[in-house]
Amino acid sequence: MSHTVPFLTLLVLLPGVGALVLGLLGLTRNVSRDLTDAIAIIVSLATTVIAVSTLVAMKVHFGGYQLVTNHIYSGTALGVRWYLGVDGISIFLVLLAAVLFPLVLLIGRNRVNSRSYFAWMLLLEAAVMGSFLSLDLIVFFFFFELTLVPSYFLIAGWGHQKRAYAAIKFFLYTFLGSAFLLVGILTLAFIHQSQTHVLTFSLPALMHTHLSGSTEDLLFLAFTAAFAVKAPLFPFHTWSPDAYTEAPDGASVILSSVLAKLGTYGIIRFDLNLFPQACAQRDMKRLVAYSSLAQVGFIALGTFALSTQGLTGGVLLMINHGLIVGGLFILIGFIYERRGTWQVDELRGLQKAAPIMAAVFTVVMMASIGVPGLNGFISEFLVLSGTFITHRWWAVVAVVGVIIAAIYLLWAYQQVFHGTPRPEDEKTKDLVWVERLVMAPLIILIVFLGVYPKPVLDRINPSVDQLIAHVEQSTGHAQPAVATQGVGGQR
Repeated sequence: MSHTVPFLTLLVLLPGVGALVLGLLGLTRNVSRDLTDAIAIIVSLATTVIAVSTLVAMKVHFGGYQLVTNHIYSGTALGVRWYLGVDGISIFLVLLAAVLFPLVLLIGRNRVNSRSYFAWMLLLEAAVMGSFLSLDLIVFFFFFELTLVPSYFLIAGWGHQKRAYAAIKFFLYTFLGSAFLLVGILTLAFIHQSQTHVLTFSLPALMHTHLSGSTEDLLFLAFTAAFAVKAPLFPFHTWSPDAYTEAPDGASVILSSVLAKLGTYGIIRFDLNLFPQACAQRDMKRLVAYSSLAQVGFIALGTFALSTQGLTGGVLLMINHGLIVGGLFILIGFIYERRGTWQVDELRGLQKAAPIMAAVFTVVMMASIGVPGLNGFISEFLVLSGTFITHRWWAVVAVVGVIIAAIYLLWAYQQVFHGTPRPEDEKTKDLVWVERLVMAPLIILIVFLGVYPKPVLDRINPSVDQLIAHVEQSTGHAQPAVATQGVGGQR
């Protein structure tokens, strides 16, 4: 399904052009800081408007790719095309990025050399949009890799004390993982060419490549190595604590809320479509079990449960986790600006001095631990119920992880916001109007998606159904009939 308005191309090009404009303005001396700030925020808000318009233009109960743009990108001999498409799985990740980037820019206006900071942020937004929308594997790889460049400079240029070490570690881990991805893409395309005499990197075409069992397993590992590092999933996660801690607040939000979803999205979009036999193997228990204690691992759990409820929950959790962890990192940034620390043992009784901040933190924290009525609950419920149907003991292990995470978060909240404040804690300022404005859309979405997720599920379900049907047809694996019941009320 195509459209006369090139929504998807605009989503990629607009922030990219904005980044270029800000970069060129750096060649001119005495450029007004207010001008560069305004350009960045307006471009990012315009991207948000286009993303919302894309959602409105899409058909609700349609599982295929919509608003498709498909043009020859290079000579036909190379097989690369400008091939973009969106479905119920990717559209809400696009919207997640479109909501978070302007909020991050809004809280970054006071940074040193904000023009360069905003330019890298807009380039990162363009790369993220291209990654979520690309249906040509080479174009996807280009944008997937492009995310490394602005991320590196954001951490190295505006991070904390160990920013250089964290930036290099982040770059090396993700770059080395992506090397396997490139080899896997080229190998798959050449195998397809040997069978059809056509060189293409189109995802729909490559889905019909005939692979032997061992070849499919090796290609699956090559793709998943890159996605697992980006997510990050155990044991490829060791770069993330340093990067998240040392990155500036805005970059931490994007790294954890958006870039991490590129990994789990890649598993759903490419692994399940291209290597369904490998994904259906029971050896995936080990990968999921290792990562099931984290919410990112929950996404993997729902994905490899290979049930409609589990996969729907995994897709929804990508969106909800992005909103939750984005809100938490923004709030932690607010605390750091006021107190110069984020160490739990150095903060006490902030609720007395900053009651609004405490209230907002409470809502986001409760969503993170899965309290009913907030967005985290419905996602985890679908993942757990979908996993219980197909692999009961995986679900039991995951529930233990939920309990451990809840205990830890509640303890940390009690230590920071309750108790008797110290003299320095009593001086903590509450949220100002700009900070409240930044948090308002996140709180609204957290509550709305917890109370009424149906509009989102109505768009996710058809794409999930189509993907599950493809896996079942390719593998002979059939989920229990109960797995298709009760997701979004549309069965």
